[in-house]
Amino acid sequence: MNGIETILLVAVGFALGGILKGATGAGAPLVAVPVMAVLYGVPFAVTVSVMPNLIPNFWQAWKFRSHLLPRVLTLRFALAGALGAAIGTFILAFVPQDILALMVAGIVLFYILFRQMMPHWSLEQEHAVRLAIPVGTLAGMLQGASGISAPASITFLNAMKLERLQFMATISVFFAALGIVQIPLLIYWGFLTPERFLLSCAAMLPLMAAMPLGAYLVRYISKEAFDRMILVMLAGLAIKLAYGAVF
Repeated sequence: MNGIETILLVAVGFALGGILKGATGAGAPLVAVPVMAVLYGVPFAVTVSVMPNLIPNFWQAWKFRSHLLPRVLTLRFALAGALGAAIGTFILAFVPQDILALMVAGIVLFYILFRQMMPHWSLEQEHAVRLAIPVGTLAGMLQGASGISAPASITFLNAMKLERLQFMATISVFFAALGIVQIPLLIYWGFLTPERFLLSCAAMLPLMAAMPLGAYLVRYISKEAFDRMILVMLAGLAIKLAYGAVF
């Protein structure tokens, strides 16, 4: 594919991710990464996602800082995530492409099954403090290696039944911490080239432009119906990824 096609397809992936983020407050990589991974491979998808993960979440973390969870929980979760992101980037550098594709497919399918089988799972904050380090590390590893941490990060925070602004503030601090660690490591391992950096910066435009559409759509489509549409699309992408890796 030529450069124009690449730009357009990346824009579509992040626009779809922006619709999800606008509707739910998070989860843009859950759509954008599988779309790009199907077309260009996991390392490309992870690298191009880094700036859309860092900048909007850094801004959101600052904007909603007054709604953060208690400091001990927020810091444990974010710092453990940063450590996990470093480990995950190492995995990205050395694990073969087909295995990475299967990893992304497996993570997405696990997330879909978990959402279907345990939709009402809940977690008390006192237990969440104890789980913040192992869950944060796992989520960071998933983000660093595959670009998708939602099965661990978003599920963990959703289980606490947080208010929307609490959720947005805390997940934004988490993703900002991951991005700060990921960028220098992606440069070191040769993934974040100048061209990919510019493409990653440009990807923020369709992401942010599509977010109001997601916020608009969720007013006219029930949350359950919107959820089902996203999960069906993700299942198709995961199956496509797995098929391409195996055959």
